[in-house]
Amino acid sequence: MIRLSIQARQALARMTLPMLILASFALMLLGKADSVVAERVRLALADALVPIYAAMAGPSERVQAAVTELADLWAMRAENARLRDENERLHRWQSIALALDAENQRLKASLRWIPNPPASFVTARVVADAGGVYGKAVLLSIGPHHGIRRGEIAVDERGLVGRVTDVGARTARVLLITDLNSRIPVMLEASRAHAILIGTNGSRPRLLYWPEGTVPQEGERIVTSAEADAFPANLPVGTVHYAGGGTPEVEPAAMLQKLELVRIFDYGVNDIASAEAARSPPHPQGQPASPITPGEH
Repeated sequence: MIRLSIQARQALARMTLPMLILASFALMLLGKADSVVAERVRLALADALVPIYAAMAGPSERVQAAVTELADLWAMRAENARLRDENERLHRWQSIALALDAENQRLKASLRWIPNPPASFVTARVVADAGGVYGKAVLLSIGPHHGIRRGEIAVDERGLVGRVTDVGARTARVLLITDLNSRIPVMLEASRAHAILIGTNGSRPRLLYWPEGTVPQEGERIVTSAEADAFPANLPVGTVHYAGGGTPEVEPAAMLQKLELVRIFDYGVNDIASAEAARSPPHPQGQPASPITPGEH
């Protein structure tokens, strides 16, 4: 073993960095001068290192898979805790719902309540935005012998969508609750006060004509009213939301922006509102109706 003096080791240490820099420049010049040779050297070096890379890739992948599995297990633990809490809450609500249902049945029996007959319905797929003279309407694809009539009610899995205004051999048009021509009698669920829901051609319809001394509350649920036999009672419509100007609007419960399947119900109500809408010319698309003072009642 060669022993170097302290002075030689210090000199060698001082020369290491300049020699590496010179070697780097030499390799760069060689690559520029003879690209074929440089490419062959790179390929030979890559071929020599491939077995090393392959040997290192296996343990690295196993470590990464183990880390991913641990992260998934931790996330699953948190998800299980959340599901247990949710399941407990659902069990409590189930107990409350069963108690309320039993009480409701006893009250109906004592009042000799005559229930409404079950409503028939058909399911149709939304195929297009109907457009035309209405600003907010959709076109449904229906098969022959469907039995759909004008004035029937359209709902999705969450709430009221609108009502049928036109029926063809294989298509039907539904006027949405957000259209400017839509007028729906509704009821505030908490106060049981009646009001009128009018469309605005925007994303939210507005509330008008609620009783004196009653103010719609933020987040209050809105359901349909059976006044004038235009709609069945207690269909979910949405929740109250106050806009910047203090006007009570309704956030629709139905997914009006992403309608795919719609159920058309025949509740047996009169189609007076539909006939009146057909006789009166609708507001042109995009034009506002006659000015209405916000909060007028």
